Amino acid sequence: MQTEEARTYMIEPLKDFIRLFNANLALDESLPEKKGERYYLVNKDLKRFINKDFLYAGTYLGEVGDGRFRPSFMFLAMISETAQNKTYVDQKTEWLFICGRDIFKQGITRTTGATKRNDYTLVMNRSDECLGFGRIIIDLSESAKGVVVKNVLDIGDFLRRER
Repeated sequence: MQTEEARTYMIEPLKDFIRLFNANLALDESLPEKKGERYYLVNKDLKRFINKDFLYAGTYLGEVGDGRFRPSFMFLAMISETAQNKTYVDQKTEWLFICGRDIFKQGITRTTGATKRNDYTLVMNRSDECLGFGRIIIDLSESAKGVVVKNVLDIGDFLRRER
């Protein structure tokens, strides 16, 4: 059984990632489980059936690699429900973003929360669906030509890896 301090330390990468988007995800700290560098959200009923040698359980949240947390798209969708830092894009920019492209200022329809350089933002389509996330490289309040949000991860990544 983990101590409360060990469990808090274990889920710190999840909390740090949530903070990037100024989100308030009510995460019951007893539910995430870590297997190697991968994190899973396991409900209380399933939790009693898994042991420390499980392969996969519950909802995959992401993994730590190269010193940073890489979220699953399900985790991004969970965060997007309460996140303050969002950038909404038009239909053309939506397509380009999921093809791995960065975002130009003219493709942004509106923003909420952070708009400053080096802030992270969830990229949302017109239907309020999370397409991924990026890092703002030029303050969105400035008039700028060229890339303003650098693509960090998008939902098209999975398909591009299948080549």
